[in-house]
Amino acid sequence: MRPSAVLFDADGVVQRPDRDWSARLTSLVPTDGDAFVADLMAAEKPALVGKVDFRDALGDVLRRWNSPVSVDEALEPWSWFVAEPAVIALVQSLRAAGIGCHLATNQQGYRRAIMQDERGYGAWFDQTFYSCDLGLAKPDPAYFRAILGALDLPASSVLFIDDNVANVEGAASVGLRAELYDLSAGVPALIELFRRHDLADTL
Repeated sequence: MRPSAVLFDADGVVQRPDRDWSARLTSLVPTDGDAFVADLMAAEKPALVGKVDFRDALGDVLRRWNSPVSVDEALEPWSWFVAEPAVIALVQSLRAAGIGCHLATNQQGYRRAIMQDERGYGAWFDQTFYSCDLGLAKPDPAYFRAILGALDLPASSVLFIDDNVANVEGAASVGLRAELYDLSAGVPALIELFRRHDLADTL
């Protein structure tokens, strides 16, 4: 039986970096760039579930590392992404066939605003589930249960697609049809994934 809804991860599934954000972040401090970036990623985690403002957390890290750049300059790499047109076209084909398509992504508020408000991701999906809004993040099973509750669908009728193994395992643990996919595999691999779930005639 085909799924009645599909949950799409954002980074690595719907969108990809359009510049080398990692190199930019490591350049924000004169030494130990990798350790600095690891500190940044750790500081971002509470913001992913809406517990802190990411700008404040980023500012704290910059001060701790005596970085000379401003918060606004340091924020720029989080906007360096672009949606994959071929994937968005597939989403619209699924929706036209009556399959609910929803975004399920871990994001802090700053990046959520870019995706949802500036770039119009909300128009591409039936519903958008940002971790900072839910107060829960993948791979926590509670994140997926919250989405299932909002959709009012049984887990077995929902297909979840993500490029992170832990997230796929978290989704599978609550009964979702969970599939690992990365944009680097190419859009044809995503189409084949849909075929395996009896969605070929919707594309």
